Amino acid sequence: MAYTEQEILAGLAEIVSEETGLPADAVLPEKSFTDDLDIDSLSMMTIVTIAEEKFGVTIPDDEVKNLATVGDAVSFINGAQS
Repeated sequence: MAYTEQEILAGLAEIVSEETGLPADAVLPEKSFTDDLDIDSLSMMTIVTIAEEKFGVTIPDDEVKNLATVGDAVSFINGAQS
């Protein structure tokens, strides 16, 4: 099953909210994981792992550093769906 970008964003927002305690509605496409959401590398790896399971995609470790914003992650997951 392929997810829409809106469903991916909502799912990521839920994951980030659970991991950080931030409200899900603060997780917007233009937000930077590190600068705006204050997510460190350890939390980011947890978020990536949960997102991989939730959306059935693989996000290689060397790609994670390229996912600067929530929108980057949404686009990557959207493109990685089979």
